[in-house]
Amino acid sequence: MPLSADNAYEIARAGRTRWKVENELFNVIKNKGYNLEHSYGHGKQYLCSTLGGLMLLAFLIDEIQELACRLFQAARGTYHARIVLWEKLRALFFTFDIKNWESLMRALANPSAFRMDLPDPTSG
Repeated sequence: MPLSADNAYEIARAGRTRWKVENELFNVIKNKGYNLEHSYGHGKQYLCSTLGGLMLLAFLIDEIQELACRLFQAARGTYHARIVLWEKLRALFFTFDIKNWESLMRALANPSAFRMDLPDPTSG
């Protein structure tokens, strides 16, 4: 694209916008709980690319939830960092039998007011 006095501002603005999007996206997926720079492939063909793609898909789903899901917004607002939210979410999955997404998000959004019933260990 030829550069001229007429289009220099628009080209510079587009370049800055692209840089900002890329920089913020990569900062989040590297440092905010997604751990993108970890090499999951370790020599296996296509594994690293597949897991990297799945990680980007998870990131996009999280971004959509932050925009559209009120329960997720409430859960996200409860914790100061995404990584804390992910650790709490992981702990709930390991501790409880999660029946549905709504229960999980309500537990994350208001942990002190929400009670999840533990299975009876003697009923087994």
